[in-house]
Amino acid sequence: MGEKIMMKGTEAVAEAALRAGCRFFAGYPITPQNEMPEYMARKLPQLGGIFIQGESEIASVNMVYGAAAAGVRCMTSSSSCGISLKSEGISFLAGARLPSVIANFQRGGPGIGSIQPAQQDYIQATKASGNGGFRMLVFAPATLQEAVDMTYRAFELADKYRNPVYLLLDGFLGTMMEPVELPEALSDEELARIREEKTWAARGNRGGDPHSILCGPGLSSTLDQETLNIRDAEMYALWDEQEQEYEALYAEDAELVITAYGISGRIAKSAVNILRREGYPVGLIRPLKVNPFPVKAYDRLNFSQLKGVLSAEMSIPAQFAVDVKHALCGRTALYTVLSSGGNILDRERIIEAAKAIFNDSYKEGSKI
Repeated sequence: MGEKIMMKGTEAVAEAALRAGCRFFAGYPITPQNEMPEYMARKLPQLGGIFIQGESEIASVNMVYGAAAAGVRCMTSSSSCGISLKSEGISFLAGARLPSVIANFQRGGPGIGSIQPAQQDYIQATKASGNGGFRMLVFAPATLQEAVDMTYRAFELADKYRNPVYLLLDGFLGTMMEPVELPEALSDEELARIREEKTWAARGNRGGDPHSILCGPGLSSTLDQETLNIRDAEMYALWDEQEQEYEALYAEDAELVITAYGISGRIAKSAVNILRREGYPVGLIRPLKVNPFPVKAYDRLNFSQLKGVLSAEMSIPAQFAVDVKHALCGRTALYTVLSSGGNILDRERIIEAAKAIFNDSYKEGSKI
C-alpha cells in the first residue's frame, strides 16, 4: 500500500481492477457508472490490455466470456437495468465456470427507474442473476477503501474458484470521492504466470487434448448436467463454510442489533456509534459479502437479551431483510427501516427507529 489519494468511486474500482491484472474490459454506457468504462478506455491500452465498448450490454458480457475462456483476467460493469441485460451472459459464465468480475453500481428501479443510488438489486445479485440457480460470491463494500480492496480480492477469488465474482455497489459509492490506498500492481511476469497456470484455458491445444469452454475447467462436455450441478453445489457448500464475511460491532452486549450492507451499512454504523454515546445498548452486523450470507454472525447473538433486530436498506419492498429473517429463524423480532427509488436512507431515521423500538412505539417498520 502507498500513500492515500483522492479518487471517485468508479475510478477507484477501475484502478484496483487494473492493479489486480484486469487486461480486458467490455462495457456499455449507463448512468451512474459511466466513468468506469471511460477510465478503462484511457488506461487499459497503456498496459497492453483491451477495452471494447460493445454495441450493447449483451454483446459486452459475451465478449467477457471469450476473454475469460482464454484465461485473461477480465471484467464488465453496469448499473441495474444494464445488469439485467447481461443476465444471460452471466449465467453462461457461471455455467462454464469462467473466472470474471462483474460490478453493479445500483440505481433505482424496477425497469429504467431513476439514475439515483438504490439497493434494489439485492435479490438479483444474490438469488437470480440468470437462469439455472447458480450462485456467485457477492461483495458489498461500504467505503471506497473497501471497494478497492474487494475489487482486488474479487479477481483472486474468481481464479481460485473458477467462477464469476460480483461487486454489489451503488450510485452513491460510484460517484462519491474519498481518499484510498491502492494495492501494488501485479507485474507482467506475475500475470503471465497466473495465466499460464490456467491449463484449462482455450489457447490452442498445443498438440494435446482440445479444451472445452462450455462446462467448466478440466471437465468433459460429455458430462451430464446433473453432475455439473452437483459439482457446483459442493462449491457453494464450501463457500458457506469458508467465505462468510462480516463486521460485528458491540454485538455481545446489544439489546438491539442494527443490520445493513453497503452504503446503508455505513450509515447504520454511524447511527450505532451515536446511539452508543447516548447510552443505548445497540450493536451492528454488517455483511461484507452478502453471498454467502453471514448466518454465523446472527447465530452468535445473545437472543435472551435482544429486543429485536432492525434491518436498514434502500429498497422497498425489503430484500436484504428477507435473508436476515431466515438467519434469525424466529428467535427475535425483526423490524425494518427502508427507503428506495434513489432516496438515501437518512441516519436520523435509523436513530429514531431504534429509540422507538426501545420505547415499544415503533410503527413504521412492523415486525416481519
